[in-house]
Amino acid sequence: MTFRWRKWDGSPHWANEGVYLGADQWGDWVGQPVGWRSRRPGREFTAEGPNVTLIPHPSAETGAADFALTVNRRHPKGVRIYIDLGWDVRWGPDADAVETELPVHATGIDMDLDVVRVDGERGTWVDDRDEWAEHLVQYRYPADVIAHLEALALDLEHRVRAQVPPFDAATGDVWLDALEALGLDRDPGR
Repeated sequence: MTFRWRKWDGSPHWANEGVYLGADQWGDWVGQPVGWRSRRPGREFTAEGPNVTLIPHPSAETGAADFALTVNRRHPKGVRIYIDLGWDVRWGPDADAVETELPVHATGIDMDLDVVRVDGERGTWVDDRDEWAEHLVQYRYPADVIAHLEALALDLEHRVRAQVPPFDAATGDVWLDALEALGLDRDPGR
């Protein structure tokens, strides 16, 4: 499957290869084994360590989620948690998918702000505030979206620091173990 992100104006952003792992009380989990690709216009890389992404259960109000939580194991830069704040994060086909790509099962609008936790001194922070400020003007985000996501970023930063589930090690590790048990790693040269 592919998890495809786009920007507010509909332009393509990241497309991540993955495998559906299952669901728990927090939502659905997708894994990306070592050697599987992520790409966006002008950039591509393969996963150097396994990672799993939580697509939270949809909000009753919007029918979609507003973030995706990725938990890494053996990330080369020590990134343990990376949360993409988003809009309209949901399951379903993407009309922009092309025939040569894997079927798209999850999509979302990347809203610039991220919450990152790194093992080590740097800790946890809200990232890409400069990109957020630039895109507020460029894409003319609605005021209610701005207010919601700015508050959500601070709330998520607090919950990641406190390691409240699912932002703790144990929750993500269950899914990382399940991913590695599948044995789907591939040679990054493929």
